[in-house]
Amino acid sequence: MHKPGDVILGGLFEVHYTSIFPKLTFTSEPNQLSWFRHAMTMAFAIGEINKNADLLPNVTLGYSLYDNCATLVIGFSAALSLASGQEERFLLQGTCLSTPPVLGIVGDSFSTFSIATSDVIGLFRLPIVSYFATCSCLSDRQRFPSFFRTIPSDAFQVNAMVQILNRFSWTWAGLLVSDDDYGLHVTRSFQSDLALYSGGCLAYTEILPWGDNPAELKRIVNVMKKSTARVVIVFAHQIHMIQLMEEVVRQNVTGLQWIASEAWTSAAVLQTPHLMPYLGGTLGIAIRRGEIPGLRDFLLKLHPVYNLTLRNVRQFWEHTFKCRFAPPPSGWVEAGGAICTGQEDLETVQTEFLDVSNLRPEYNIYKAVYALAYALHELLQCEPGRGPFSNHSCATVQTLEPWQFMYYLEKVNFTTSFGDEVSFDENGDVLPIYDIMNWQWLPDGGIKVQNVGEVKKSALKGEELTLHEDKIYWNFVSKKPPRSVCSESCPPGTRMARKKGEPECCFDCVLCSEGMFSNETDSTECISCPEDFWSSPQRDLCVPKKTEFLSYHEPLGICLTAISLLGAFICAVVLAIFIHHRSTPMVRANNSELSFLLLVSLKLCFLCSLLFIGRPRLWTCQLRHAAFGISFVLCVSCILVKTMVVLAVFKASKPGGGASLKWFGAVQQRGTVLVLTSVQAAICTAWLVSASPVPHKNTQYHNDKIVYECVVGSTIGFAVLLGYIGLLALLSFLLAFLARNLPDNFNEAKLITFSMLIFCAVWVAFVPAYISSPGKYADAVEVFAILTSSFGLLLALFGPKCYIILFKPERNTKKAIMSRGTTKNMIN
Repeated sequence: MHKPGDVILGGLFEVHYTSIFPKLTFTSEPNQLSWFRHAMTMAFAIGEINKNADLLPNVTLGYSLYDNCATLVIGFSAALSLASGQEERFLLQGTCLSTPPVLGIVGDSFSTFSIATSDVIGLFRLPIVSYFATCSCLSDRQRFPSFFRTIPSDAFQVNAMVQILNRFSWTWAGLLVSDDDYGLHVTRSFQSDLALYSGGCLAYTEILPWGDNPAELKRIVNVMKKSTARVVIVFAHQIHMIQLMEEVVRQNVTGLQWIASEAWTSAAVLQTPHLMPYLGGTLGIAIRRGEIPGLRDFLLKLHPVYNLTLRNVRQFWEHTFKCRFAPPPSGWVEAGGAICTGQEDLETVQTEFLDVSNLRPEYNIYKAVYALAYALHELLQCEPGRGPFSNHSCATVQTLEPWQFMYYLEKVNFTTSFGDEVSFDENGDVLPIYDIMNWQWLPDGGIKVQNVGEVKKSALKGEELTLHEDKIYWNFVSKKPPRSVCSESCPPGTRMARKKGEPECCFDCVLCSEGMFSNETDSTECISCPEDFWSSPQRDLCVPKKTEFLSYHEPLGICLTAISLLGAFICAVVLAIFIHHRSTPMVRANNSELSFLLLVSLKLCFLCSLLFIGRPRLWTCQLRHAAFGISFVLCVSCILVKTMVVLAVFKASKPGGGASLKWFGAVQQRGTVLVLTSVQAAICTAWLVSASPVPHKNTQYHNDKIVYECVVGSTIGFAVLLGYIGLLALLSFLLAFLARNLPDNFNEAKLITFSMLIFCAVWVAFVPAYISSPGKYADAVEVFAILTSSFGLLLALFGPKCYIILFKPERNTKKAIMSRGTTKNMIN
């Protein structure tokens, strides 16, 4: 189709095609009427521009439109003819004319055709503005410097689909693509974008074949049927979908949520009652719908009487009214066929050709023509001497170079009557916007393709998805979005462990290890709890660790406290008994003052054990061992001095031994006790100053508990403290052991020997038990040792004496004590 003008714009459209699908062959007729309408839309836009006094005044646009016949060779040849002006001569109004070279080309509709054409035409910088080629590869400015388009790139369409998947938490989907540049480029970008933006992955990726290949289609549908993915994304042409759906229906594969690319979202041939049980609820990305005022009136003016030389118009007329122009084909009239008169009225027929309520590709064609017109308008507005080219020159129509025109096309920015802004970015891509459509199966059996949202990109807000979920029809029993995941989300307290050999979104949920937690869904790793915290049983949060120490509130602590107080009370009772009977021979024998001091020290030994019970604090840690050490040294010192006194008295009873008693008078005894105790006090002071015991939170014994304990600070200091006590106890034991066979009236040494034997045995057993006991049990062992040794000394030294004082007063006389056998009677 040609129309002369001052400037010619070229167009490439699919009006006819030779089908390689036998069931769909209609070579001799125009393609679907909507495709024929595409060419008519360009003719209408140019006519509208020519009537506009404000746009390109004094310039008449013409057009030269070619049919690519859905064949690469034909489309490529047509593009070269448009670019060079060299083509076969044709008859127009009875005059042989040659088409002048075009200023720009609107087309092609296929990505593969556009790639081939732009590879060559781009060398001449002739602008090509496509209305339907979406391959993201065409955004490569190095390879396609003169390619522009008014339809968004597949890169944006893929991202829009990923946003929809993310909106409904669909992380497991199948992908079907056509075996061409349109489909294969989508495969690469979809796999990367899906994992990057939604954490999803593809269950399978299959390539739909061209041509009649039922075996391959059967295999693909079997893959879909066996897969657990409930969402199927299809980037293919409607002819692929027709074949695919035949096999889907044959195998009765239902329960799938289809997501359609812009190539078949609006395909009426698929919107039939036969296919809606399978395709109902489809969500599709659709080219932005627009309105073109006056287009329908223009289409109604199309008439074969005035366009007899246009084969396309004649074929359209015959196809629409089911008639033939004279002379009709042989046998047509005999078979009852009608003859076209040219007087038929388009208003009286229902035809898709006149339906302008859903203009999508047509709207892109309309914008493409206006983009070329506005670029030319800006070029002609250039003032000499202020132009953008060398020496500030301007371009003219007569001397125009294609690259000069492309300079203005890159800067085009206008708003359509429908309110959409049109401009191109540095890659020649238009500001992207898509409608989101939903195939709805109405209760009355009708079919409606409903707009349920849009996705667009703006300079200020970036990419935005608007989706009206309440308007979406879901073709499922639940009437809700399906669940399509390879693995269910891992709840808090678990982490994702990828299954070997499977995609990233296929994983097992592994419970976090003890001491670690995850408080988010689908955590990839667990986080360690802080030192003083431990994971909850569900591993979804950290809770403070349980604290453990020898407490006054637990049974063990209560028992030890009660025994300690009982021991202190018995000491107080014994002391009271001794004070009350202080004038009796039993109390006065062997220095009653030492006995009183010994009872006080034993009472302190019992009470110091209380410092080992309760939450360790700095003062209790420092005081417990010092009090323990000094109390026991005071106790053992008194016993040692008493033993020494026994030996001195025995020696003094022998002829010539009286001088020895002067060294063991009361003053000397008190002094000895004081000196021996002062040594221990000095040891404790040095220990506390150099390496004082401090409270410590021990987490080594139990992972889920904090054991509060007192660390000794200096092991050497603790060892010296115990060693000094042990030295005095051993010395006392040896001296008492040596005095065990003395006459009975001096035989308190036997009681001392027995008491020190108990004392030493307890503390020898204490060392390994203390070392091997963890946490609070170490404190319990030490308290037990203190109480056992204290009770041993108390009972062994004072038990027999209290027995005589209280129950055998007749033996508490000087005569009884001085007589032989006293000690035996005391023990018995």
